[in-house]
Amino acid sequence: MAAGFTGVVGLHVTDLAGTELAAWNAGRVFPAASTIKVPLLVLALQEAQAGRLDLSGRVVMQPGDRVPGAGVLHELDGGLALTWRDVLTLMIIVSDNTATNLVIGRLGVDAVNTWLAAGGLTGTRLVGKLQLPPEQRTEAQRRGERNATSARDQTALLRALVAGQLLDEAHTALALDILGRQQYRDLIARHVPCGPDGERLYRSATKSGELHGVHHDVGVLFTPYPLLVALLSEGGADPREHPENADVRTLAGALWPLLCALGGIASQGDI
Repeated sequence: MAAGFTGVVGLHVTDLAGTELAAWNAGRVFPAASTIKVPLLVLALQEAQAGRLDLSGRVVMQPGDRVPGAGVLHELDGGLALTWRDVLTLMIIVSDNTATNLVIGRLGVDAVNTWLAAGGLTGTRLVGKLQLPPEQRTEAQRRGERNATSARDQTALLRALVAGQLLDEAHTALALDILGRQQYRDLIARHVPCGPDGERLYRSATKSGELHGVHHDVGVLFTPYPLLVALLSEGGADPREHPENADVRTLAGALWPLLCALGGIASQGDI
């Protein structure tokens, strides 16, 4: 706020043991945007671990599956046969909405919400698929309801994932690998310093999310003292979905000194 951000922020930072290090509106429910894709990834991998989803099995993207917004599949021809591993990867690393809807269709909205409730993620809810035309939206979507989440729910889910409480070792590693390859690093990892070879000094495994005036990022930052971080925001002055969005730059600039202090980074580096 001191830096000029005019919207509302929800922040939750913990260590890997779950000790709360920073909180601000941590339980406030925000539109989830693409952070809803984190629980979808975990639940899909639980299905794979149980033998109910073959990650090497293929699903055919039909022309009618394509939806606008983030991702690349809507630019490609229908009939493309993707492995479920490809679908999950695209859902996270380029936040592909078409891939996400394939995952939601496979899991089922009700099953996802039952799983969220059973895990104690009471502020997180899936209302339906993303970017659907009006005639295909659910009744809840037509009422104006949106997928929702809170910063505290996101760090709780990430903590359970990293701790191996949700998946076995191989599937946990796969989840973190996919999250680690996200191509949008606008908030949590924006100011991670690089070494002489240009490589970032600290790994991250994150998922961002944006809607009109909504800017989120959640994930793990592997600083010397690793952190679980969820920063949610809405109502800023710059509604653009763009990496140089003024609100995103303000939020990232305010967040990084805090992460330096909590994560045991001696120098903030050049931000």
